[in-house]
Amino acid sequence: MTMTPRERVLAAMNHESLDRPPVAIFTQSATLGQMEKVGAAWPEAHKDAQLMAKLGCAQADVFGFECVRAPFCLTAEADTLGARVQVDKKDAAPMIKEHPFKFDPMMGEYDDPATMMPIEDFLKTGRVAVAIEAMGIMKKTHGEEYAIVAGNTGPFTLTGNLVNTENLVFGMMMCPEEVDKWVDAVNPYVTAYTHALMDAGADVVQCSEPSGSTDMLAPDMFEEAAGKHVRTALKPKEGKYTVLHICGDTLPILDQMVGTGVTGISIEEKVAPEDAVAKVGGKTVLVGNVGSVRPLFQGTPEEVVEGALRSAKAGFNVLSSGCGIAVATPDENMEAFVKTIKGLA
Repeated sequence: MTMTPRERVLAAMNHESLDRPPVAIFTQSATLGQMEKVGAAWPEAHKDAQLMAKLGCAQADVFGFECVRAPFCLTAEADTLGARVQVDKKDAAPMIKEHPFKFDPMMGEYDDPATMMPIEDFLKTGRVAVAIEAMGIMKKTHGEEYAIVAGNTGPFTLTGNLVNTENLVFGMMMCPEEVDKWVDAVNPYVTAYTHALMDAGADVVQCSEPSGSTDMLAPDMFEEAAGKHVRTALKPKEGKYTVLHICGDTLPILDQMVGTGVTGISIEEKVAPEDAVAKVGGKTVLVGNVGSVRPLFQGTPEEVVEGALRSAKAGFNVLSSGCGIAVATPDENMEAFVKTIKGLA
């Protein structure tokens, strides 16, 4: 029996046996090629729910990937909570320019997180509200055929976006009680946003927690900084799924990522796919890990084929990019990715 893309992705999320894995970008998926073809582009698509939904569905409509996914950055929550964010480029993701709250371990000066807006206002405000609305549109237009993936920001990373990530990491050693106070306060916002995205139509919430990577924290700091918070913020609801994405070499923390209780983990190419499967295959749904820079952005279609086949043969459950797709990724590389995995059936 032929499966729809939605059925295939959800079967993979449930560890069901398949003739081939789905090929579906769970991380940032928009490219300039998609923007031109569907008439929805950054920066407007970051701020308008209709345009966000159209561009979020373009990976399926243009290239034949097997899910749809929005939004496209990790700044919507911080923007809504008062950060100054530059959202004005077609060819680059929004960037945080100014943090709204003080967190200074050197001076011992810390704003009170209780001054953040109420959670119910957060969900109805700014680009958070736009993303929630976009989920409903995507569910209506593509929900029968495709799994809907929503992206949001992890509690430790979002806290850093609000108070300065460098200061927050420094605070892990100098004032851990202040770090806990802030991340404890931010975590309910992430939890509420996760649930709101699901309630609006998302089947999967893929949460990015890049500040929890081994590039930022020693592996033995992961649980205290991020893991214990992700465990509540990304607890899967019935009939819904969550995926934790962390950048960099996550091999030392793969077991801890699995231990957060998420449905799956998304990892990049710095971890050899065979090593990831050997360590945690069967314990979780593995999403990835074809390199988003090389081969997808900088490589040839032939290199994309090689990378995609390697991750598939290693045993990844969902074939996706290792990290967010670079916006200038060539159309031919995206097409080669889809054709290669669909050809495995």
